[in-house]
Amino acid sequence: MSRRRQHSQLPAGPAVDVVVHLSGWEHSCCGDAVERDQLVELGCLRTGPAGPVGSAALTRTHHHLEPEVDVCGRVVDLLVVRPGGEPEPVHRVPGGRALRGSDPDDDGHLEQPWTGTEVAAGEEFLVVVRCPTRPPLRSTLR
Repeated sequence: MSRRRQHSQLPAGPAVDVVVHLSGWEHSCCGDAVERDQLVELGCLRTGPAGPVGSAALTRTHHHLEPEVDVCGRVVDLLVVRPGGEPEPVHRVPGGRALRGSDPDDDGHLEQPWTGTEVAAGEEFLVVVRCPTRPPLRSTLR
């Protein structure tokens, strides 16, 4: 089976903020650390309709599934999602090894942006990426 990405051309316009969910088990398994102001390229699956910050229509994928959308841009916000569903801003999301406690160079703790105050651990995260244009959907050509 031959696969090829097809990207739609979008007119120039204002940047778009895209919310990407980092799922607990998948990010904990092999996700990389993500920091505010970092340039990222994330392969994602569509998981629902677009919504406000605090909800995500895209989920970062690492395993088993071909990504449907490439999200490329600069990280402008990071949030840990609390068990009740409330998002709380964090400075960075540690990589999976650090979250599991097996990274000798990173203790995996979360902290508030700009203050450094430690916040309670979490497993679900939202990454807000400012993209120059709306991310194109991938399509599979056979």
